[in-house]
Amino acid sequence: MTDPFLHTPVSPLKAGLGCKCPRCGEGRLFTGYLTLPERCPNCGLDYSPFDSADGPAVFIILILGFFIVALALLVEVKFSPPLWVHIVLWAPLTIIGSLAMLRPFKALMIALQYHFKAEEGKTD
Repeated sequence: MTDPFLHTPVSPLKAGLGCKCPRCGEGRLFTGYLTLPERCPNCGLDYSPFDSADGPAVFIILILGFFIVALALLVEVKFSPPLWVHIVLWAPLTIIGSLAMLRPFKALMIALQYHFKAEEGKTD
């Protein structure tokens, strides 16, 4: 049986942001929008030990929230638009930005888990 955590020359950043397999950098990481297959179609890496949980969502909230709030404050100070303008501008931008960032951030978390050999905690 092969070790699922073999050292890889593939950069976790490149594999993660490209949504590719963290071992070979070739196979697709997702079958759907966020659905992981059982194994990599290219190298056969088992994806079952990898779980990104809520980590990507937290980073997206912090990063995207910082930029949206900064832009909203800038628009408010410069132009003082009515409230409906803020809703029309920032609600769609927040939703679209979150959905666009979720898949690459989830793939990046999985690639980092593979790269650093992260596993669930075990007790003896």
